[in-house]
Amino acid sequence: MNPRQFLLYVFPRPDGSYGVDLRQRINSAADPEERSLVRAWDAPFHASLPQVVEALRKSGYRPSDLNRGRREPFELREDQGVRVALTLLALKPLRKTSRMERIAEAIRSMPDEEAYYWFSKAVSMRSARRALRVLLGGE
Repeated sequence: MNPRQFLLYVFPRPDGSYGVDLRQRINSAADPEERSLVRAWDAPFHASLPQVVEALRKSGYRPSDLNRGRREPFELREDQGVRVALTLLALKPLRKTSRMERIAEAIRSMPDEEAYYWFSKAVSMRSARRALRVLLGGE
């Protein structure tokens, strides 16, 4: 069984900033297909930036590689891709930065097994993402 492959694309925004698009490569290497999991920018992206930078480091990249002009996707290790996806999915609809930071920190400190569990639920069910936000956000 091949590990899941996660690709993190950087996309420029009209205002001069940038956001990220996290995709999962599915199927075999001979016939790959990419499925977009989540796109994030502005406050949700900034709140998840420590998790993104940590994932880049653990996947063999330098934090300075993450910039507006990046054209090639980052290939993230499976465990790091799961955490980044879970963080971005949980934070995307939120507006309060204090709540975003609490949730991002809670996801960062989760054991791998718990992160995989929530990822499997959050990818397919909106209600699971809401449950995760309520559980970790404390509101």
